[in-house]
Amino acid sequence: MRRGLAAAALPWVLALLAAGCGATAPSRFYTLSATPGPATAPSELSVAVGPVTIPAAADRPQIVVAVGPNEVRLEEFHRWASPLQSNIARVVAENLTAMLGTPRVTLSLQPGSAGAEYRAAIEVQRFDSAVGEAATLDAVWTVSRTRDGKVQMGRTRVREAAAGQSYEALAAAHSRAVARLSQDIADAVRALDASAR
Repeated sequence: MRRGLAAAALPWVLALLAAGCGATAPSRFYTLSATPGPATAPSELSVAVGPVTIPAAADRPQIVVAVGPNEVRLEEFHRWASPLQSNIARVVAENLTAMLGTPRVTLSLQPGSAGAEYRAAIEVQRFDSAVGEAATLDAVWTVSRTRDGKVQMGRTRVREAAAGQSYEALAAAHSRAVARLSQDIADAVRALDASAR
């Protein structure tokens, strides 16, 4: 009798499990975007961006959200579309292209980057996300002139308010923070270039 009941109940259990799996919210994917700055005069500067390093706590596909001073939550259904290292490097390169007025900006892993006049290395020390609040970026960077090894170092600390409660607003705030980082790097490239003349 028990076997008959179990056999009769099995299709219902499987149907409920399938319905439960189908009710799971789909994952959403986010990316950083370049933030166009003011138009600048064209130049022939060449810059290689990279390497970029990320803190281990933030270096994962899920968006890591701060929920308290010592607690974070991994958002399984809100993820970065690509690794943060490559995402940040790509956006910095796109921003530098516009900010320096040159198409000669490459990522350090791309062929030909060894011939760049300048190299920008970035060590991200904080990449904090608080939904509905702000994106925080703290990065140490080094711009070096390949010809003679002259270096300019700096630190960019920025907190960008999120313009809404969504993860899209949070990604946009991170994009603005990376634009500030890019501007600091662009200024350092210009300063090194001016000192070479």
